[in-house]
Amino acid sequence: MGTVNRFWIVVCAAMALCFMPAGAADKPVTRAQALKAITQASAQERLAGVARLAEVGTMADADRLVPVLRDSNAQVRFVATAAMWQIWSRSGDPAIDGLYQRGMEQLELSRMEEALAIFTEIIQRKPSFAEGWNKRATLHYLMGNFELSLKDCDEVIKRNRNHFGALSGYGQIYLNLGEQEKALQYFEKALAVNPNLPGASVTIRQLQEQLREKKRRTI
Repeated sequence: MGTVNRFWIVVCAAMALCFMPAGAADKPVTRAQALKAITQASAQERLAGVARLAEVGTMADADRLVPVLRDSNAQVRFVATAAMWQIWSRSGDPAIDGLYQRGMEQLELSRMEEALAIFTEIIQRKPSFAEGWNKRATLHYLMGNFELSLKDCDEVIKRNRNHFGALSGYGQIYLNLGEQEKALQYFEKALAVNPNLPGASVTIRQLQEQLREKKRRTI
């Protein structure tokens, strides 16, 4: 689940401009150059490469950013997270992308039923688009439809095994259902993909302590 933070998208674009080589404004960095840049020794080059992939990267490139989530540079890790969200939010179909933006606008305005109808249409028209399922999972969660949200999370992971938003979404759902062990398993899976998730480590420690205490009480 989760959502794309507009601030992060702006950050990606700004980073791409800030670290673009002199004279490159007339000749944007290509996708191939960006992929090469994320492996360079210079943190500035890696940052520029990640930011550019946010703009032009494909779903396969999002998977190639997973190791970058463990980069030694905090800025690179931050922008890599944002870049993955931005890549995931592109379906490759302009009509579907337009619908997606409409759905996001309705979601941000808390018009849940309208947003739900739009993301359901996206799923019907392009079921391969994982983020359509993810946003509907988010809506079902917000509306208290936990079982439906779990089913949509299943569809996300079938299409995007590294979707740390959906993995942490499972954790949130299972917390609400009172299934602490399952919640812990999914938060750990989410953190294994992206170690930068806000609050995940704290939640995991709390769940581990709760489960230890529960075990002590049953002995």
